[in-house]
Amino acid sequence: MSVTHHMTGMKSGIRTLPGLSYDHITVFTGYGQQLLKPSAKGSATTRTFRESPRQARLRPSGSAPSCRTPKAGSAAWKSALVNWGYNTKQRADASDDVEDILTWLARSTRETRELADPALCRQLLSAATSRLDGTQAAPTSVRRNRAVLLNALEYAVELKLLDQNPIKNLKWRAPRIAGEIDRRVVVNPTQARALLEAVRAQPASGPRLVAFFGVLYYSGLRPEEAVGLRCRDVELPAVALNDDARQPSEPDDAWAELHIRSARPDAGRQWTDDGADRDRRGLKHRAEGESRVVPCPPALAALLRDYLAEYGGAPADPLFRGVQGSLATITYRRAWDRAREVALTDEEYQSPLARRPYDLRHACLSTWLNGGVAPTQVAEWAGHSVEVLLRVYANCLQGQHEIAKRRIAAALNDAR
Repeated sequence: MSVTHHMTGMKSGIRTLPGLSYDHITVFTGYGQQLLKPSAKGSATTRTFRESPRQARLRPSGSAPSCRTPKAGSAAWKSALVNWGYNTKQRADASDDVEDILTWLARSTRETRELADPALCRQLLSAATSRLDGTQAAPTSVRRNRAVLLNALEYAVELKLLDQNPIKNLKWRAPRIAGEIDRRVVVNPTQARALLEAVRAQPASGPRLVAFFGVLYYSGLRPEEAVGLRCRDVELPAVALNDDARQPSEPDDAWAELHIRSARPDAGRQWTDDGADRDRRGLKHRAEGESRVVPCPPALAALLRDYLAEYGGAPADPLFRGVQGSLATITYRRAWDRAREVALTDEEYQSPLARRPYDLRHACLSTWLNGGVAPTQVAEWAGHSVEVLLRVYANCLQGQHEIAKRRIAAALNDAR
């Protein structure tokens, strides 16, 4: 029996195996990386299917399955796998045609125990770490997919489907990964302010999104953390009274704070238990239930105060919302692309400079480090370990050698 058969009766949702995410399942044998039986194809050639919640892709094959099954690579086959084969929540509603496809795949997939054969296991590993055209995938994809496959086979061992994990016995060298941030993506403060103003000028959603992008740039939040904020998570400084007019005014040097408690990554409503577009998760690199507090400089404090006055809701309401409800990823991505087109030169727009909203976080952390903030403090605010922080942002540190030399010289002079 393949592991797929064991998966089908388990709890629906994005996490259908203990400790394994949706991607862990889809890269594995069964419906995921399908190693079809020779009797189903006439040969032992691998047919690989790799799927994500947003896109399904099927490797072309030289032979077709049974007459009741669509040709390999057809939209119907992909749809059956994406919407029903991997989704236990919707599987009961599958049509007869979809059931035919899934039944054929379940019948034609090799047994998990056959992966004890090193040649077959290497064939699976090769498929999992390759592109659809047969060339090797990007180093990050190779490492991730190999780790996913390793974890899935550990679960197969736990189920007594395999005596040991065959992936561990294969000689394999992990490709090198460039772990440092490309300095070309980092905007300077002038460029960042111009981009935020370009966002503000956009009709409809623009004024709502200025503060959203502001928390990414000024406080270094991840986009999914910003989406997860509630109105109660913003702690603003007290306003000051103008001495002349006795009117409340924003203090020039007053900082605010954000209490980061959760993240809401975009998963797609078909992959969440509650039918929401976004999954609910704890903070990255934090234990379940832990939170962190991040400072907001005066510029962001002013943005947030204006935003709450115009668009704020009840304390438990999401802080950032779209014009018609929840804030969709496509909404802020399109707004950011339009802002780049307006605020940047043609050459800058074509470059990697702030191409993704996430690059605003990189700009924030780079600014903190270059400003002399202790790496331990930056790591705490960013939700990183110090080791990861320094490794990832090493390329973005400027002038540190000269600063270090001056400090050493000062220390030596003081010692005289």
